[in-house]
Amino acid sequence: MRLRGKYFAVDINVPTHAALMAIVKTSFEHRQGFALATINLDHVTKLEREESFRMAYHAQDLVVADGNPIVWVSRLAKSPVELMPGSELVVPLSQLAADMGVSIALIGSSDESLRASGEALKAAAPGLDIAYVHAPAYGFDPTGDAARDILKNLDASGAQLAFLALGAPKQELFAALGRSLAPEVGFASIGAGLDFLSGAQIRAPKWMRDLALEWLWRLAGNPRRLFGRYVQSALAFPSLAFHAFRHR
Repeated sequence: MRLRGKYFAVDINVPTHAALMAIVKTSFEHRQGFALATINLDHVTKLEREESFRMAYHAQDLVVADGNPIVWVSRLAKSPVELMPGSELVVPLSQLAADMGVSIALIGSSDESLRASGEALKAAAPGLDIAYVHAPAYGFDPTGDAARDILKNLDASGAQLAFLALGAPKQELFAALGRSLAPEVGFASIGAGLDFLSGAQIRAPKWMRDLALEWLWRLAGNPRRLFGRYVQSALAFPSLAFHAFRHR
């Protein structure tokens, strides 16, 4: 489905989890890189404001729905897609990589979190090879010289799948650069996915996720940082819904 705003249009071009796994499997087999983005309402507000983020999204090969509001809009548009939060893709993608003998990389977060999440992934995906791990320094520029050095080392490591835990918009900007500098690597932008695995952040209980209340859990944990973001996201939803209804 096409997600439309005032200044952007993004195609959610992978509608189901099964379709995503099939596409990634084929990419691994042919050593074809890709960039996977998981769009949510926070991304929508950034897409409306930031031209650089819009350009980064144009470089994403695969886009899935991360957030119940995006799924609701897809249903309103009569082009329903499945909910696929980035944090819930880390383990199944790692298991696929292990089954196919594909090495992975972990980029972002902190050294401690990457170490712990790597151990958790190896336990969940026996035989998984983690070929490259890097936690960028504070203030990391995802398009600068440091990013280019990381991509050079990543490409030399032989990893075919890199999990990016840099947060938006840094991870999408980094993935866009990576598509040109490390063309055989698949980049999956997964936000706090590695921190959830390591225990550095605690995810909402399943019952809250099932009731689409994960935002409330996160807000309660960090109201000062998230209140303004969630207000902006809530204000963005009516426009998305209007465009979805208009173009369905």
